[in-house]
This record gives sequence, C-alpha cells and structure tokens, in this order.
Amino acid sequence: MSDAAQIPAPDLKAQELQRAFDVFNQVSLELTQAYEGLQARVESLTAELAVANGELRRQYQEKEALSERLSLLLNALPAGVVVLDSAARISETNPAARAMLGEAIIGCDWPALAQTKLAASDAPDEWQLGAQRVSIAESPLDSAGGRILLLHDITVAHGLKADLERNQRLAAMGEMAASLAHQLRTPLATALLYSSNLAQPELSDAARARFAEKATAQLKRLERLIQDVLLFARGESIGREAIVAAQLASEAAHILEPLCAEKGVAFSVVLAAGDSIIMGSRKALGGALVNLLENALQACEAGASVALGATMAGDRVSFSVRDTGPGISPEAQARIFEPFFTTRGQGTGLGLAIALGVARAHGGTIEVSSTPGKGSEFVMLLPAGAQPVQQ
Repeated sequence: MSDAAQIPAPDLKAQELQRAFDVFNQVSLELTQAYEGLQARVESLTAELAVANGELRRQYQEKEALSERLSLLLNALPAGVVVLDSAARISETNPAARAMLGEAIIGCDWPALAQTKLAASDAPDEWQLGAQRVSIAESPLDSAGGRILLLHDITVAHGLKADLERNQRLAAMGEMAASLAHQLRTPLATALLYSSNLAQPELSDAARARFAEKATAQLKRLERLIQDVLLFARGESIGREAIVAAQLASEAAHILEPLCAEKGVAFSVVLAAGDSIIMGSRKALGGALVNLLENALQACEAGASVALGATMAGDRVSFSVRDTGPGISPEAQARIFEPFFTTRGQGTGLGLAIALGVARAHGGTIEVSSTPGKGSEFVMLLPAGAQPVQQ
C-alpha cells in the first residue's frame, strides 16, 4: 500500500488546508508590504506636490506683483506707448498715448491714424502732432509681427535745441566779429579804389573797362561773403524730400566741371551708390557738396586733379571729395570746420562750417583726412533709406 493510502483522509485535508493558509499568509504579507511602500510613495509625492504648489504660488505672486508694477509704470510713463498687432491695428495704449492721439483709438488702423494725426517735420523721425513735436521709435514686439511704438513729446527739447544752435552761431559770430569786419573792409576798400579811378577823365576805355571789371569782381566777392554769413547765422532748413544720391552727386559734378576745365584741373566722378535714397533738402545737401568740391578746387593748381565719389558705406551714403593739392597741416585740420577759419587770403572761412552744419542736420557728418604734400579727402556720410514711420 502507498503512503497516501496509509494517511487518514482528515489528516490529508488538514495538511492541504495548512498549506493554503501558508500561501495566503505569504500573499497577505507581500500585499501589506506593497501597500506600505505605496503609502510611503504617496506621502512622498504629496510632500513634493505641496512644495511644487508652494513654489508655483510664490512665482505667481511675484509675477502678479511685477505685472502690477509694470502696469503702474506704464501708466505713469510720460512717453506714449502704442502696441500694434500683426495687422498694424492698435491693441493697447497707455494714458500718455491716449492724451496725444485721442481716447477712442483701440482697434484703429495705425497707418491711417498716423496719416490723419501726424505731419512730417524738417527732421527725420520727428513729427508734428498738432502743437506738439514728437519723435517715434519703433521696435518689434513678437514673432507674430506685432510692434511697439514709443511717442516722445520733444516740443520743449526741440525749442531748446533750436535756441542753443542759434546762440552758438551768434556766439561764434561775436567771437569772430573783428575778422569778419576785416574781410568786409578789404574787398569794399578795393572796390572803392577801382571805382574812384573810373572818374578820371584821361583814363582810356580799355583801362576803364579793366577797373570796372575788377571793381565788379570785388563787389561779387563782398556779396558772396555776406551771403555766407547770413546762411551760417540763419541755418539751413531741412526738408523731407527723397533724393537719389547718384543724382545729387551728378548735379554737383555739373557745377564743378566747367570750373575745373577753366583752371586746368582734371575732374573725375565715380558713382557707385546705386538707387540709394537720402531724405532731406536737395538745395542744402547740394550746396554742402558743392562747397566741398570748390574747397578742393581752390586747393589745386593747374595739372592737379579732383575726384568725386558716391558709394554705400553700410547703411550710409558716402560722398568723397579727393584732391591732389598741397594737403592740410595737422594744426589746420583741427580747426578746418571752425567758422571764419581759412588758410586762403580770399576765403570766407564759412564754406566748410556750413557744409558740416548741413550734414549734421541730416543725421550725418563730415570726416577729413590729409597728408601734407599729397592732397586731402573730405567724406560726407549721410543716413540712407530713411522712410516715414507711418508708411
């Protein structure tokens, strides 16, 4: 007989029941341990979540406080702030902007509003808004094409700047009054001398014509001096005309070409500025360029050369005037743009000062480089491609 057959049935069932209880106890123990581990993990996650919530709450409070400060700052800002969406419609403004442009401007089309409210002034990036003069700075706001405009009321600053420039010109004229009186007296005295000779009855017709011609030349010199003084004292008004740089250089070249031919000076022109545009006054800029060319021609003797160039230098147009004259000493270079300073007996000393004033009024400048005995080069740099903001 087998062993199983020898174990009574009740004992066999008891053993199976005992094994089942053992398995149950083992599973219960594992479940208890798993539950305890899960409970510990839940407590850990709960603690981490509480910390994260606290950090988020702190960040939110900080951002809310920052937003409130920025809002207060924006409302207190004296400059007007206009926010445009990608379609150039006004989406946000601050009180200063609404005071300038009107209260009901949210949703308005900015180009149309600017065309109605703003009038171009005689300076780039400055506009007339009723009785106010404002400057407008534009910056991109987001990748979607939004923009932000800052409108600054510069009415007072513009008036002070105009007064300062006028006072500086008057001060310069006052300091050089003695020199100016001398320069006026010399051609006037010479013209009077030649004119007095015309009254001599024994004077021949040829001599009379020669004296009359010399007197006329001195009077023209006197007239030119007075015109330069008035132009320097008054300043030149700057317009908003779109000028093609190459055309401006060509017009100046046409004026100088016959003068160079008459003096026996070679003249060349190189135009490489393409279709570059300059915003300003054609008359003022043309006069400044001619002043530089005449200054170069006056420094040259027969056989020398003058070259005019117009090129692009980054975002600026460069007009260069180069001559092969005697050059300028370092001492004279330091004073070359001073009003009434001249190294020539027949010069007024205002041509270069006026040219520099015109260049600066157009947002540019004039640079000079010279080597004694090898000639000089004047370069007038002007911003290119300036366009009105509302466009």
